[in-house]
Amino acid sequence: MDLDATAALDLLTSALVPVWGTVATTTEPESAPLVLAGVLLSLVAIYLASKIGGELSNSIGLPPVLGELVGGVVVGVSALHLLVFPEGGGNSANSAIVHFLQTTAGLTPDAAVTTFQTQSEVVSVLAELGVIVLLFEIGLESNLKELLEVGYQAAIVAVVGVIVPFAAGTAGLMTLFHVAAIPAIFAGAALTATSIGITSKVLSELGTLNSKEGQIILGAAVIDDVLGIIVLAVVASLAKTGEIDVSNVIYLIISASGFLLGAILLGNVFNHSFVTIADKLKTRGRITIPAFIFAFLMSYLAAAIQLEAILGAFAAGLVLDETDKRKELQKQVCPIADMLVPIFFVSVGAKTDLSVLNPLVPSNREGLIIASFLIAIAIVGKVVTGLAVFGQPNINRLAIGVGMIPRGEVGLVFAGVGSASGVLSKPLEAAIIVMVILTTFLAPPLLRFVFPASTEPLGSDTPTPATESFGSTDAK
Repeated sequence: MDLDATAALDLLTSALVPVWGTVATTTEPESAPLVLAGVLLSLVAIYLASKIGGELSNSIGLPPVLGELVGGVVVGVSALHLLVFPEGGGNSANSAIVHFLQTTAGLTPDAAVTTFQTQSEVVSVLAELGVIVLLFEIGLESNLKELLEVGYQAAIVAVVGVIVPFAAGTAGLMTLFHVAAIPAIFAGAALTATSIGITSKVLSELGTLNSKEGQIILGAAVIDDVLGIIVLAVVASLAKTGEIDVSNVIYLIISASGFLLGAILLGNVFNHSFVTIADKLKTRGRITIPAFIFAFLMSYLAAAIQLEAILGAFAAGLVLDETDKRKELQKQVCPIADMLVPIFFVSVGAKTDLSVLNPLVPSNREGLIIASFLIAIAIVGKVVTGLAVFGQPNINRLAIGVGMIPRGEVGLVFAGVGSASGVLSKPLEAAIIVMVILTTFLAPPLLRFVFPASTEPLGSDTPTPATESFGSTDAK
């Protein structure tokens, strides 16, 4: 590798340190070329798992994203160990790719640890970039006016979806399982999460993203994400000090509200500027490059004020959805999303450790019992959110509730913070992970069931079978 390439790799490694906190500050010279080799092999495993899993899932009538998640499980820590991450308990010793590099490319044992850490962090960054691109694409596919029309409904669904599972989970753990208050509150908080990435991807694949139900789910998931950040800040401070940092909570509420409202209000100003800039540029990427500059800038601003970067990307997509270049931009973003988004979903599956589901391991049994309770609360606590929707004739309430079920990577963040703080016992931590796994994998097929092929687009008055079974306003 030449000097410029080595310097670039060192710069990338140094940049990752403050973000992830687990990578060595420098890469050993002899291992630097093999970091790229490890990343490339990881991408080969990811794309094979994504494509094979997605095709198999699609062939049996299930959303392809479910196949990508299952493909991730196969290549991840639960099976082949091709894609393992330090935060999931992986290391260079159990990484099949590191072993392959040692066998075929002369990677030394001393350099293996650094190579594994850097390779894992690069893949993790690509996965985060993938979900940012996904939410940007979802924003482009959404309609801001229609989303605002169901805004109050989405807000009610989100609030109910936070309060019900949190209260039921916390109270149930304390009364039925005699869990101490702070761990019970932490586990209850983990039940409030909703994975906007997984839900929005499934809705997009089903062609129901712009249905009234899809817009309510999407809006509620965005609000739920903001509320989840606030809840996480509260329980994290409670775990560390035993007290709630009121000033931090107030800051998060104000910053989240201000960011979303500001993005919407300033959208009309930027719309005209974006079209003007795109019309004046003549070289390749005249639309996509300015669009991604805006999306990444919005993502940075969201992250800088302690929100999720994906909220900024989604807001950017909503703003650009209102421009005359929307359809052309959608077509050009699609192949970029095809390359990056699978990295996110396969990585989520790869980090899923199914060993916690093994009842033959004595230490898992208590966790599985608690997990059964958490799973019931996790499902029921979100499904009832559909009942909070009012004044909408022939609305598919069951679909709205099911769309809020998956916890995905958001739930894993709660589990990770709880584990790092030391407030969660091993059985309770395992129970939260099991709950996250099952809600993540159950949601895509359930969404397929409650959104049958006959689901009508936004504004339809024709009730679907799921609507009739769960009860519409007319039926009442």
